[in-house]
Amino acid sequence: MATELRRLRNHIGGEYRDAADGRTTEVVNPATGEAYATAPLSAAADVDAAMAAAESAFPVWRDATPGTRQTLLLKVADAMERRGGELLAAECENTGKPLELTRQEELPVMIDQVRFFAGAARLLEGRSAGEYMAGMTSFVRREPVGVCAQVTPWNYPMMMAVWKFAPALAAGNTVVLKPSDTTPASTVLLAEIIGGVLAEMDLPAGIFNVVCGDRDTGRLLVEHPVPAMASITGSVRAGTEVAGSAARDVKRVHLELGGKAPCVVFEDADIAAAVEGIRDGGFFNAGQDCTAATRVLVHESVHDEFVAALTKAAAEVRTGDLGDEDCFYGPLNSAAHLAKVTGFIERLPGHARVETGGHRVGERGWFFAPTVVSGLRQDDEIVQEEVFGPVITVQRFTGEEQALAWANGVEYGLASSVWTKDHARAMRASRALDFGCVWINTHIPLVAEMPHGGFKKSGYGKDLSAYGMEDYTRVKHVMTAL
Repeated sequence: MATELRRLRNHIGGEYRDAADGRTTEVVNPATGEAYATAPLSAAADVDAAMAAAESAFPVWRDATPGTRQTLLLKVADAMERRGGELLAAECENTGKPLELTRQEELPVMIDQVRFFAGAARLLEGRSAGEYMAGMTSFVRREPVGVCAQVTPWNYPMMMAVWKFAPALAAGNTVVLKPSDTTPASTVLLAEIIGGVLAEMDLPAGIFNVVCGDRDTGRLLVEHPVPAMASITGSVRAGTEVAGSAARDVKRVHLELGGKAPCVVFEDADIAAAVEGIRDGGFFNAGQDCTAATRVLVHESVHDEFVAALTKAAAEVRTGDLGDEDCFYGPLNSAAHLAKVTGFIERLPGHARVETGGHRVGERGWFFAPTVVSGLRQDDEIVQEEVFGPVITVQRFTGEEQALAWANGVEYGLASSVWTKDHARAMRASRALDFGCVWINTHIPLVAEMPHGGFKKSGYGKDLSAYGMEDYTRVKHVMTAL
């Protein structure tokens, strides 16, 4: 007998709703390849309803004091902590991620980020008043932009929802958020949690809304006339479509797109530390991370030693499903994504060498072995294009100038790392690398207080930090005659 699928619903104006036309999509657990829920396939009527709710709630939330905004977010963080078990279950079923790893590495970080923006809500301000013209005093107001249309990806569905709603709400905006069609479960649960806090504080339910759906639903959000801002984390293709669409009615746009992070390992680096850091940074979350340590450039004098050590370390990494406490990462997101990652390996040029991995693991779910590929050249497809899987490539360089040129020689500019004991070299490299983040002798740690965002085709705008919150505000000059 077939198992009845769980029914996920939109959360609009504090109410659970199906799609107006009744359409749904199946939601599949990537660790099993089996459907476990249905979610609304929302269309124009659903987006209209969510935008109307957010627009109606905006004047109240805009005029709320910073203290009220802080209280809301602190209560949301407390509720997330209390219901952490439910959130973990939803997220791991969403993504197939190992339960214990997600419990340790993701849930506490998300809750901390909400609390950071709760504090930041009370620090946002314009410049102090001053007289810049005789007989006139000027000051700057920093105000919320309005309704924000937000679209989140499938690789970190719950954390990316936090990165979107927390700064937006802290700044006084209202939100309509669409999760990925493959991973909506944890976001729908977040909507229930936030909705409960809004009701407890007697605030309009339309301050936060979730609409499920596919790419077309996301397009409807961005093209809708109500939002003043569109924010998306996703692929470069999706980002360019959003930017083009938003340009038609001059919406603000916040884009966090793909990455192809270089890890430059110089001859004086601590090789053991570099191997460990790059292995962890490359394979965490199955490499499904825009900042993943996917592209290693190693000085020729230590290249062979490094490749041998990384190959051995990679071969010891385990992938497995959510109940396996000893595995380091879970499955890829979907059958289509498994085919995409596999395709990169199948199309490798003859000069490339697969040192370990390069294949699917098991028959059930979409698991891929930790993979190291060496012998690559700068113009190879796998060096230039984002694989978004547990695949680390290695190139050999001869000198600092060549290393930095190759590191910058891709269309992306999100994150990078430098591995050296030479402080001056690290400083030169951090200046030269054309990436929004440069780590030195580490790779992938993030903190709420520091900005995350890229250059070039990795997009623009910042997540996290006070810079991220400023992106959700507008600046107004007020001048008064004395």
